[in-house]
Amino acid sequence: MAERRLGLIMHGVTGRMGYNQHLVRSILAIRDQGGVVLSNGDRLVVDPIIVGRDREKMQRLAEKHGIQRWSTDLDAALANPDDTVFFDAGTTLMRAGLIEKALAAGKHVYCEKPTSDSLDIAVDLAKKARASGLKHGVVQDKLFLPGLMKLKMLRDSGFFGQILSVRGEFGYWVFEGDWQKAQRPSWNYRKADGGGIIIDMLCHWRYVLDNTFAPVKAVSCLGATHIPERVDEKGNRFQADTDDAAYATFELEGGIIAQVNSSWTTRVRRDDLVTFHVDGTHGSAVAGLHKCWTQHRVNTPKPVWNPDQPQTMNFFDDWEEVPDNWPAENGFKAQWEMFLKHVAEDAPWEFGLEAGAKGVQLAELGLQSWAERRWLDVPELQF
Repeated sequence: MAERRLGLIMHGVTGRMGYNQHLVRSILAIRDQGGVVLSNGDRLVVDPIIVGRDREKMQRLAEKHGIQRWSTDLDAALANPDDTVFFDAGTTLMRAGLIEKALAAGKHVYCEKPTSDSLDIAVDLAKKARASGLKHGVVQDKLFLPGLMKLKMLRDSGFFGQILSVRGEFGYWVFEGDWQKAQRPSWNYRKADGGGIIIDMLCHWRYVLDNTFAPVKAVSCLGATHIPERVDEKGNRFQADTDDAAYATFELEGGIIAQVNSSWTTRVRRDDLVTFHVDGTHGSAVAGLHKCWTQHRVNTPKPVWNPDQPQTMNFFDDWEEVPDNWPAENGFKAQWEMFLKHVAEDAPWEFGLEAGAKGVQLAELGLQSWAERRWLDVPELQF
C-alpha cells in the first residue's frame, strides 16, 4: 500500500459553512484519519493550503488546526502545479469567476452552490468544465443525510407504492440583529450581495427532489420579504431588499406534487429544522436530517372529524422509526471522499457543474414565477 499526496487549494473557509463543514469536519477529518483508501489499497493523503484575503485570519486558522500552508495570494496558489484541486465556499457572486480561473489554471474544481446567480453563466461554466477534461463537482450535501437516505431507501424498496405528494418544511427564526445577534450573515438579505432564500434554497430542493423522488417538471413560487429592516454585523440598520421566505410548489415526473416552504422567519415546532413528509398509496414517511418514521397502510388509523370533542388520538403513536442500519457519516465528508476518489482514480461521480446549473435554473425560474405570478415549466438543459 502506497501513499499518494493530493494538494488542495481551499478558498472561503473562514465562513461558517466553509470552516465547519468543509475544512474541520471534512478535509481535516480526512487528514486526521490518514486519508482516503483507494480501490487498489493505496491511501490518498490530503495536503490543504487555505487561501483568503485576511492574513491574520489565515495565520490564526492555520496555527489552530496544524495546517502547514496558508496564503493570501490566490493567483500564486493556482500557479503551483503541486496542488491539483481547487475548492470554493466563498460568496455566490465571486464563485463563477473563481471556478473559471481555476479551470484555466488546469485545476480540478469542487464548490458550494449556487454556482452563480445567473443560469447563462452557470451553464457556460459547466460547458467549459466539460471541455477542459478536468474533474468537477458541486456540493449536494443533503443527499448524504441519513434521513434523506432512508427516504430514498423506502422509495427504492417500493414501500410507498405510488408516491402522491411530498411536503417539505425548512427554516427557523433568524434574529434581526438588534436585541440578539443574527445566526446568518447580513449579506443574505441584500440583493446586490447575492442574498435571498430562493437563490439559496431552491438549488438544494432541485437535487433533493430530482434524486430522492422524481425529476422536477414545473414550478410555482411565491417569495416574501417578511422582515424589511435588519441590523448588520457592525450594528448598522439596513433595508432588507430580497426574500427571506419562499413558498414553492413543484410538479414532479409521474404526477407527484411537492410543496416546500423555506423560511428564515418561522419558529420551529416540528421534528427538525427540515422535514419531508411523503405520502404514497401504500405508505407514508416523515424524515428530518437523521431520523425517519413510517406508517404503512395496514397501520393507518381511522380518525373521524368531530370539532365538538377534544381529540383523543395521539397521531404520533402510530408511526414506526426506521432503524439506523448503517453508520451515520457526516454528509459533507462523505461527498468529499467520493469526489477525491473521482479525482484520484476516476471513481463514479454524478454531481458535476451540470448539477449546479440545474439548481441555478430552478432558483431563477422560482424568482421569475414570483415576479410573473404564474407556473413555469422546467426545460431540460443542454450542455
